[in-house]
Amino acid sequence: MTEHALHQQLDQMITGYWTSQAIYAAAKLGIADLLVDNPQTAAQLAAATDTNAGALYRVLRALASIGIFEENEQQEFTLTPMAEFLRSDVPGSKRALAMMSGDEQFQCWSEIMYSVKTGKTSFDKVFGQPIFEYLSQHEDKGQIFDQAMMGIHGRETGEIMQAYDFSGIQTLVDVGGGNGSNITHILQQYPEMQGILFDLPHVVERAQPHIEAAGLSERCEIVGGNFFEAVPGNADAWFMRHIIHDWDDEKSLTILKNCHTAMPADAKLLVVESVIPAGNEPFAGKFLDLVMLMIPGGKERTAEEYRSLFAEAGFELTRIIPTESELSIIECVKQ
Repeated sequence: MTEHALHQQLDQMITGYWTSQAIYAAAKLGIADLLVDNPQTAAQLAAATDTNAGALYRVLRALASIGIFEENEQQEFTLTPMAEFLRSDVPGSKRALAMMSGDEQFQCWSEIMYSVKTGKTSFDKVFGQPIFEYLSQHEDKGQIFDQAMMGIHGRETGEIMQAYDFSGIQTLVDVGGGNGSNITHILQQYPEMQGILFDLPHVVERAQPHIEAAGLSERCEIVGGNFFEAVPGNADAWFMRHIIHDWDDEKSLTILKNCHTAMPADAKLLVVESVIPAGNEPFAGKFLDLVMLMIPGGKERTAEEYRSLFAEAGFELTRIIPTESELSIIECVKQ
């Protein structure tokens, strides 16, 4: 790579937040939803969003230059295939993720030096409380968080289902299952299975309509509680997706030991996370690890770090099953 190309590449990395914040503005304003039926000018869109037409035009022109929206000869903007995913009503929508990333998370990234110097979460510094307390007290933000996770998890779910055979599991406990998207997909694919959705009481309240809409009320028990205190029993497998990475080793061990206590002998524990590989190859989990540092206070881990953590909690790590994404399914059995 030439010196000029290196300069260009580094410039793009340094100014990457220009792009992400422009996307945030368009997502926050719901521009993609407004363009579903007809092309519109910046003036029309500004009138619908209570914004300045000239300023909005400049944002949309910039986004159109990178394939998000397209401007025609009449200076009207239309959706592109990429912009479709900023709609709020499409499967795999990224609108909520763009809103969450451009708001609270962006503020936390601005305080990265605080986390680097102290090892503490910048979220607590910026917002004065841990993220999950904040979400519980701000219902609108909690809903955006749920929607963002659905946008992320939608693609991952199919890859998990392809990579792992859940047959033979009679009852599965989804620990920290949030809005129920995990357990819903698994139960729909395995009609003989029973499920237990477990999360904080105010979280599982938001999941109830999803379980009912999926027609799974008779097969999925919804239980509210705190996994730092106890988790439900009466099952033969426990499932956690993007849970352990939210917490440091001490808190993760508390969760894992509570699972261990609830589980019968030889029961399975299935943990879905990014497993950090050795070497310098690109891996999104290495940057997700920085999100964990600054926001919830957790971490992504290597295979050996997971093996050690599970062993301390009383589990034997039996295998790590990769998926087509960067996620892996870490299978453990109770010792």
